[in-house]
Amino acid sequence: MSYGVRERLLAPDNRMRVVGVAAVAIVLVAAPFVLGGFQTSLLARTLVFALFATAFNLLYGYTGLLSFGHAMFVAASGYTVAKIVQQVAPALGIESIFGGAALMVVWILALVIGTAMAALLAVFIGYLSVQLEEIYFAMITLSFSMAIWVIVNQDIIGSALAALGIGGGTFTNGSDGLTFRLGEVDLFGLEFRLVDIADPIAFYLLTLLVVAIGMYALYRVINSPFGTTCQAIRENPERARALGIDTQFHSWMTFIISGAFSGLAGAMLVMLKTGILPSDAFWTSSATPVVMTVIGGPYAFLGPAVGAFTYEYLRWIIRQYPLLEEFWEFSFGFLLLIVVLFFDNGVYGGIQRLREYVSDRQE
Repeated sequence: MSYGVRERLLAPDNRMRVVGVAAVAIVLVAAPFVLGGFQTSLLARTLVFALFATAFNLLYGYTGLLSFGHAMFVAASGYTVAKIVQQVAPALGIESIFGGAALMVVWILALVIGTAMAALLAVFIGYLSVQLEEIYFAMITLSFSMAIWVIVNQDIIGSALAALGIGGGTFTNGSDGLTFRLGEVDLFGLEFRLVDIADPIAFYLLTLLVVAIGMYALYRVINSPFGTTCQAIRENPERARALGIDTQFHSWMTFIISGAFSGLAGAMLVMLKTGILPSDAFWTSSATPVVMTVIGGPYAFLGPAVGAFTYEYLRWIIRQYPLLEEFWEFSFGFLLLIVVLFFDNGVYGGIQRLREYVSDRQE
């Protein structure tokens, strides 16, 4: 290890950051062995949404482009995952080739291809979307997302294939969506059920692994020269163009990366639910990462993740009280209003201010 790298790691701020990351990692790894089945599933879902919101924030908080259509990447990835598990894997005979480990192979295959499909969708839609700016960009992403919703809800793909003599007229299964089963795994003598409501530890640990890799990759993107360029576009697009930056191209690349990681989160979310519905592509699903990011703080890398935890667990707390649950939109809206009015840069900004206040008091 070079002297410069060692100096950076031993700096007080970096040392605190490393200790904090290590502590969080230990807690997250140990959590499923302490929590019950429901709480473990809730934590897995929250981790996936943390990745989804962080991927969305690469476009919004770091590039200044507000998308109202990110649910389309969840849909593209989710329907791909469902089709691979339902039809592609059995057709390839993966079970006869890999035996007890076949389901893990299917899981990896579905994850990779689902993410690739979301990225491919982002390539085409992103190219068209970045031709516009500000509210027009938001509206065109919403339009594309609703178009995807219509396609899957009305099973237009199935009807088109049936007209060509392929299939029985069902591809997305319309409003009923697609469901699948992820059963038993026998991996080197270790037997477990991949998705088990009563004992979700196995899938939780896989979720934690995927989310950790995804979050680290996004962190590297944001802290690279590419990420700095994105922030320059956010702060002043005209000045960025004057400096020779191709703002449309960089916005397009950001859209693709954001879409790909949103697809990765979507694949994990669909496998956790073992199914997907057209509502997963509806505009209300696109609003979820937006709300999480605003709550958590869009101008900090961990802000959306904090927002995801705040959103999911506040929603869970509200469910515990019938009166609050009956008017949960009002209850949650009131809490959101408090965050927006009194917290600078969301909950994460509030935590930072509290840390600074405590440090000043100690001095």
